Amino acid sequence: MFEPFTRLADWGAYRLLGLEPGGRLAEAVHFFVEDSAKIFVLLVLIVFVMGLFRTLLSPETVRGYIEGRSRGAAYLLAVTLGAVTPFCSCSSVPLFIGFLEAGIPLGVTMAFLITSPLVNEVAVVILASIMGWKMALVYVAAGLGVGLIGGILIDRLRLERHVEAYVWQIRMGAPARIEADLSPSGRVRQAWGEVGAIVGRIWLYVVIGIALGAGLHGYVPADLLARHAGPDNPVAVPLAVLFGLPLYSNATGIIPVAEALIAKGVPIGTVIAFMMSVVGLSLPEFIILRKVLKPPMLVFFAGFLAIAFTLVGLLLNALFV
Repeated sequence: MFEPFTRLADWGAYRLLGLEPGGRLAEAVHFFVEDSAKIFVLLVLIVFVMGLFRTLLSPETVRGYIEGRSRGAAYLLAVTLGAVTPFCSCSSVPLFIGFLEAGIPLGVTMAFLITSPLVNEVAVVILASIMGWKMALVYVAAGLGVGLIGGILIDRLRLERHVEAYVWQIRMGAPARIEADLSPSGRVRQAWGEVGAIVGRIWLYVVIGIALGAGLHGYVPADLLARHAGPDNPVAVPLAVLFGLPLYSNATGIIPVAEALIAKGVPIGTVIAFMMSVVGLSLPEFIILRKVLKPPMLVFFAGFLAIAFTLVGLLLNALFV
């Protein structure tokens, strides 16, 4: 299925640029060309298909599905809908306020907000195409589990007092909504519009991720990463989480880096922990969430995610020795 991308990379690296197969630069260029072509083609196709799907699933629809459900059903719906509705960090505040205004518990709301950036259907398909469905399903299960546990824990600890007071005072009316064109052609236009918006927003992160992955693939000795981030290093997983903190990318952009790390022998748990840290501990999202959450809640939220990602990495390393 992906042989055309390999052939394109062969032509670009070996014929167009005249690089010798097996050389470090040739390996890096081959990786960059193949992954760039593969990821961007998949990105456009999947975002378009999911854009058609999301013409039926607006944020208001998501809120309506969750509203009025029993607590257990609400948690399951929250993480499931979070997995198929990757709203960006700029949507965090209106979604947060809208969910709470509708009477949805804080824990359920946070479960949705944790899962949404972590589990991304575009990233899952690309991850599966590059590293297999086994790793993709492991990543999905880990993301859903972290979101579910995080929401329940926030609910049980009754952290509502750490939400800014004005949020609880908001009572939004029914704003006038512009009627969307729901004809087949209108849905296609909306889907293509979503392709332009999403790809336009993340393409640079994807290119940077592929470039980093290409550099790791071509120039970093295999034994170096395997030695310092291998299963014999007891602090490899927490270090991977710490290294991910200052970085910012979405799940799609970090996949090429994860691919290169695994190819170099870094254990799957360490790689998953690093991926989740880069995606889930996003500095821009925390800055935006500060508008609705008090500092103690943000500290708790960040601490929980860091600990959860570390435990996920350690568990996966133990299971996939």
